Amino acid sequence: MVEQFVGKWTLVSSDNFDEYMKAVGMSFATRQMGNLAKPDLLISVGDDGVVSIKAESTLKTTAIKFKLGEEFDETTADGRNAKSIFTLENDKLMQKQSWDGKTTTLEREVHDGKLTAKCIMDDVVAVRTYEKTA
Repeated sequence: MVEQFVGKWTLVSSDNFDEYMKAVGMSFATRQMGNLAKPDLLISVGDDGVVSIKAESTLKTTAIKFKLGEEFDETTADGRNAKSIFTLENDKLMQKQSWDGKTTTLEREVHDGKLTAKCIMDDVVAVRTYEKTA
């Protein structure tokens, strides 16, 4: 199921992330903080099937817990109140996040020992790459 995502992942590259943050409506100050943050992702799955994703950086730590296919309320790192739903499609962990009539998609996949997170808002695409550290 989502076992290939389990572990600790460290951000090693981030392409076009400022443009993505701008597209979702983040302020200049929030984008500056977002560009400085080099988060570690800690992903785990409980016996009950609940997936936990914790993003830790020196600036901020956020955590979400969810079950695949079940919509939940999420307060994003930049303070947006969104509805999120995760699904697994073709070995990709897909997240659809909706707020204020807007929708963004995050596609996470593991390939060659790296986790890539493709962040999509309208025609803006950012790619963040993580390497497994534990």
